[in-house]
Amino acid sequence: MRLEANVFWFPSFFFLLAAVVYGFLTGWAEWVGITCILLSFGMFIMVAVYFRMLEKRHGQRPEDDESAEIADLSGSQGVYAPWSWWPLVIAAGAALAFTAMAVGWWIMVPALIVSVIGLVGWVFEFSRGIHAH
Repeated sequence: MRLEANVFWFPSFFFLLAAVVYGFLTGWAEWVGITCILLSFGMFIMVAVYFRMLEKRHGQRPEDDESAEIADLSGSQGVYAPWSWWPLVIAAGAALAFTAMAVGWWIMVPALIVSVIGLVGWVFEFSRGIHAH
């Protein structure tokens, strides 16, 4: 995961430098641009820190070892929910949210409710029933 973390570390430093340069060029008077560039910096940092945490938790993967064989990557690669209907509920919430932007903001309330229900259902799908851990 070190390579993946570095893919996000380097652009984050670019956005930090770009925010400072942008601030100097605008005389620190244009706060929307500075805020957006700093938010981009923050998003890249969050993903880089997450990948670094995964690297510490899982150790070196076969992809990171230059002398690894193809067979080293065989076996289970994770937990997937092939029979899950919850992504459709989340998609319905996203569709309602986009409809709210086009029609009226009052639709955002049911969109948020549907999205939260779908997200909670998807996260806790393996915590109950025959799939409980």
